[in-house]
Amino acid sequence: MTRARVLLLTAALGPLDYRVPHGSEAPLGSVVVAPLGPRRMGGVVWEEASFGAPDPVGDNRLRNLYEIVDVPPIRAPLRRLVEWTSDYYLAPPGAVLRMVLPGAAFADARRPIVEYRATGELPARMTPQRIVALERIGARQGMVRELAALAEVSEAVIRGLVQAGALEAVEVSADAPCPEPDPAFAPPGLSDEQAAAAGQLRDAVAAARFETLLLDGVTGSGKTEVYMEAIAAAVEAGKQTLVLLPEIALTEPMLTRFAARFGCEPVPWHSGLRSTERRRAWHAIASGEAKIVVGARSALFLPYADLGLIVVDEAHETSFKQEDGVHYHARDVAVMRGSFEGLPVILASATPALESLAQVEAGRYRHIVLPARYGGATLPDLAAIDMRRDPPDRGRWLAPPLVDALAGRLGKGEQSLLFLNRRGFAPLTLCRTCGHRIQCPNCTAWMVEHRLVHRLACHHCGHVMPPPRLCPECEDEDSLVACGPGVERVADEVKLRFPDARTAIVTSDTLWSPAKAAEFVDAVEGGLVDIIIGTQLVTKGYHFPNLTLVGVVDADLGLDGGDLRASERTFQQIAQVAGRAGRGVKPGEVLIQTRVPEAPVMSALVAGDRDGFYAAEAAARKQAGAPPYGRFAALVISSEDIEVARGVAQRLGQKAPAADGLAIYGPAPAPLAMLRGRHRFRLLLHAPRSFDLQGTIRDWIARIDWPAKARLAIDVDPYSFV
Repeated sequence: MTRARVLLLTAALGPLDYRVPHGSEAPLGSVVVAPLGPRRMGGVVWEEASFGAPDPVGDNRLRNLYEIVDVPPIRAPLRRLVEWTSDYYLAPPGAVLRMVLPGAAFADARRPIVEYRATGELPARMTPQRIVALERIGARQGMVRELAALAEVSEAVIRGLVQAGALEAVEVSADAPCPEPDPAFAPPGLSDEQAAAAGQLRDAVAAARFETLLLDGVTGSGKTEVYMEAIAAAVEAGKQTLVLLPEIALTEPMLTRFAARFGCEPVPWHSGLRSTERRRAWHAIASGEAKIVVGARSALFLPYADLGLIVVDEAHETSFKQEDGVHYHARDVAVMRGSFEGLPVILASATPALESLAQVEAGRYRHIVLPARYGGATLPDLAAIDMRRDPPDRGRWLAPPLVDALAGRLGKGEQSLLFLNRRGFAPLTLCRTCGHRIQCPNCTAWMVEHRLVHRLACHHCGHVMPPPRLCPECEDEDSLVACGPGVERVADEVKLRFPDARTAIVTSDTLWSPAKAAEFVDAVEGGLVDIIIGTQLVTKGYHFPNLTLVGVVDADLGLDGGDLRASERTFQQIAQVAGRAGRGVKPGEVLIQTRVPEAPVMSALVAGDRDGFYAAEAAARKQAGAPPYGRFAALVISSEDIEVARGVAQRLGQKAPAADGLAIYGPAPAPLAMLRGRHRFRLLLHAPRSFDLQGTIRDWIARIDWPAKARLAIDVDPYSFV
């Protein structure tokens, strides 16, 4: 073969033809480095029939490939997954391929990397930045850029610490072998129901064919132990297993559980890995050496040599939906990868998504149910606190019945959890003199006060600023007031009411790495925490036997905003956080603060009527033609120039297609009308499931001339409507 069609790692271009150097071979799937103008760019040799044929180029005009990289070729099933993901989510194929081939794929795993770690010696000159850097680095090590990102300082600060002797160089090999998991290391004692479920999963692995199995078990029923038996079967067969987790913070505790079961930790894959760890993991996965991989959603696209099983844990979680770049949903793409690879996919959840239950009803998924908690533990008692009848004291956020319950648990030496899905101290800062609200300069969003670090932060673009002393509008002094509660404010109230209680605030600000999550778990399990105050980060995956009380501070929060899945998300979130209570021998109690206890979702939670809630929710969705019984897609046009964005949106609206069953809403300013300094307009499409939404959108946007200043983001099956 003298020429090869190559899909490059760029979203701007489709496949291009290159000449294969004399004496070299580049079969389909080969990872290569090719010239693109003056640059060197990675890519994969692809089938000529895919993505449409580029204009023919004579052999004499082709440029030589620079290199055929010495890694296993990308297998055909994964190439088909890239094509499907690109087609379904209307994303450039090169953008999808970047998830298959991160930078670690092109780094030689045998070449050592130089990292740096603290020596314990302080430099003669200690600047504020150096103090902060050494505190945040602690016992961790990494490359200069990684330590700079960790410490939130410039690379120059890190290099200065190296020169001053405060950091020392360490040579790290990325070629260390992965430990071999032992499926017979420590098999758990399973209940009869667990054993029956595990048997079905083992049989599915042994059959080695595509099937989707919904493992539906109440919180505390031992779903993890059950699907670990399927993993053991895959390891026994010499196959690889991928376990997807919704949050990076869950990775470290899960690694510990796997180590207890299989005698060694699995290979992790997430954004928090150091370069050496990513390089080692990618090459071990591609060679087949890594038998068990636990990772975030991006692990789904890695080039496994011999994949035999995919497990999606907490499969209902909305964080499996990627909101930037390629807008894919990892749960759905996992099912498609199972289909292309011919292997079983397990979706595990205590509160399955309505989409998954609809697939069960249609006969496409097998339903495996674990109806009871393991080991005799019982589900907690749930009760609603009507905030209209039992309001908190003025300036407080905890109702008297919840305060009394907290005091009772402290007296018994038991642990409690307060849940509020809102980071920071207060969601809004306004001026009591003129009413001015402090808003992000880059987004149409309020700045959230984070009192622990003395800053205002935008949770959309990351912009931070110190709280102003004067009102920016009227310049009145001492007139700014924090409005509404965040977890930090609730923690302050707990400290005022129970000054001797040991508290832990659990949010993505405090548990920003797997190591931090592991520290938190150790503290709670060691009895060093009395009351946990946390966001949705604590609703899943954690097992604390001495935690017997859960208080939901504002159960109505998730019902605001007009999201079509608001009721389902609220039910799932509260049911999940309620499941943290009473997981040991001590019974649990859950108190839900709400102003609408008569709302269907609140009534269903208190009554424990999950099936009734899902049936009512499904009926309402069917009537409205909403997912999973209908389809949505969003087109968001953005530009730094509002007139450019508005003009493109209007032209799209003027050329909108007309078809039976298709409804198009807009163009209109997006609910989040400005994000990261770009003005945004949205068109929302609604159609039946059978409608060719992707083909319609392709034809539609092809009619528009796109100015260089405008961007188009397409979100098929959106989960966020802002």
